[in-house]
Amino acid sequence: MKYISLTLSLVAVLTASFIAVKTSEDAPVPPVKTITQINSGTDFISAKSWPLPENIDFCGEAAPLEKTHVRELLDRELLINTYWLNNTILLLKNGNRWLGQISEILSANGIPDDFKYVAVIESRLMNEVSPSGAVGFWQFMKPTAEEYGLEINNEVDERYHPIKSTIAATQYLKNSYRKFGNWTNVAASYNRGMSGFNKSMETQGMENYYDVYQGEEGSRYVYRILATKEIFSNPEKYGIYVSKEHMYPVEAVKQVVVTESIPELKTWAKDQGINYLLLKRHNPWLRSDKLTVAQGRSYEIAIPVNP
Repeated sequence: MKYISLTLSLVAVLTASFIAVKTSEDAPVPPVKTITQINSGTDFISAKSWPLPENIDFCGEAAPLEKTHVRELLDRELLINTYWLNNTILLLKNGNRWLGQISEILSANGIPDDFKYVAVIESRLMNEVSPSGAVGFWQFMKPTAEEYGLEINNEVDERYHPIKSTIAATQYLKNSYRKFGNWTNVAASYNRGMSGFNKSMETQGMENYYDVYQGEEGSRYVYRILATKEIFSNPEKYGIYVSKEHMYPVEAVKQVVVTESIPELKTWAKDQGINYLLLKRHNPWLRSDKLTVAQGRSYEIAIPVNP
């Protein structure tokens, strides 16, 4: 009976987790069953197989859903992400804070808006470090980051800078598009690298991502993007609801231009009216407790307006 009780409690928790993401406050949220209702045996929790969208595209390039393997691979990613609720809810909350800013940078640099979902699947819009050493929202490796103008040293790593790393990513994507001339292939090459993806296409005599055999990660990559786009665009369709006030807000900051070295960032932070924690929160690219500014250089440090 002890194990049954624990199982029922877990079921109740999982049921409660279905109060997920929604951007409008007007639509009703489905009621959550209580532990008593579940224990009574009069109700049960079920999972649903969601129908695939009739059509879906990436940057206006339609996915060939008439192909069986395409439909099944997309179905897999939709199922994984709709029922991986804690992760999906966090993605949508983080997305409310960052995707608008990322969209503006993509648009200003001539990159289609759908590429914002690349950042979502790469890093969950968090400054994560992969086992291979890729860093930040766009998961740049050090050589590529430096090639595209990001500064990396013992005190500064601009791969952790959401804005600067997004600008660098747009330059990479432009170069990739010049090579492939197809945005879906550009997305695939972001995962494999331009040379790696191009080699797969050439050795197999194919010209489109959907027809190229790849390993596990590469075979899932674009489908993960498509599934993420679909869920972000239609969360209610997949039973995902959240109140607007639960979304993470965009935090107002002012940029302070620094032209001289800062020997102690914690002291400098206090002089700006904030603490060291908030300084690091808004400037994760500062990787040390000091900042050396070379002659003729300057940095912009974000300071929260409402700490």
